[in-house]
Amino acid sequence: MVGGLNKQIYLPNMLAQQLGYFKEQNLNVTLIDEGSGQGSEEEVVAGNVDAGSGAYSHPVELNALGKKIETICQFGIAPGEAEVIDARKASSIQSAKDLLGKNLGVTSIGSGTHTLTLAILGQAGLDPTKEHFIAVGAGDTFIAAIDQKKIDGGMTTEPTISRLVSSGKGKVLVDLMTPASTRAALGGDYPFIGIFAKNDWVNSHKDVAQRLVNAYVKTLKFIHSHTAAEIADKMPTGYYANDKALYVAALQNQLAIFGTDCKMPAGGPETVMAIDQKYVPSFKGKTANLSETYTNDFANNAKV
Repeated sequence: MVGGLNKQIYLPNMLAQQLGYFKEQNLNVTLIDEGSGQGSEEEVVAGNVDAGSGAYSHPVELNALGKKIETICQFGIAPGEAEVIDARKASSIQSAKDLLGKNLGVTSIGSGTHTLTLAILGQAGLDPTKEHFIAVGAGDTFIAAIDQKKIDGGMTTEPTISRLVSSGKGKVLVDLMTPASTRAALGGDYPFIGIFAKNDWVNSHKDVAQRLVNAYVKTLKFIHSHTAAEIADKMPTGYYANDKALYVAALQNQLAIFGTDCKMPAGGPETVMAIDQKYVPSFKGKTANLSETYTNDFANNAKV
């Protein structure tokens, strides 16, 4: 289950399918589209799907509750997100501090975009309990929420970001679209999208997990050895939102968010947990056993 198949941050999922890399590993993979990584996490915990694709913050937050899922392939080494505001509000919202009391869009409550929003608010010294978070998804539903003034801004992904900016409807307020801009905004590497599964499922299906990671490592290598235009050519045309050139330009701008080998970036888990502890109200006073939230074993043993 994938938290938004047409979002570019989730691109390795459909790309692996389109390139035939799952079949090459003798895997029959069904990709289920879900609007938010939050939903993917819940279905993995419930045992309704074998694996999910979503933000690494989910394994961390669940571990503190005694629910153990782990990331077996980390392909997003930065969020690839941005806080985009309604361009009509640009004169009154010039920094994160100006988001106080605003209506802020997230894909869903409790999602990775929600956590990222809490982080930028917290770093600006704002009390997150004073904010109004509204679940608006991404793509057309996010853009409609801006158009209809339901939100003043929100955390979203490509190609939604470029669609809003190019049309003049949106303006980027906080950029988390590259590893460098993420370090500047959050103070460290923030691993985001990857593949997670219940720890006990991974332990009892090591051969399947290894073949799954093999497919993703090969996909990441494809991403880093081809142009954005060549990658876009492999994707379903419906993902372009009727503007392939915009889709390619958006992808080009954020290819750096994808790792090359499925490995968790050093220091990344500590950054994610520290942000959760500081800025996510439900995680205050809690801690996670980070060694249970991810593994590099399959990435280290990947054969491609």
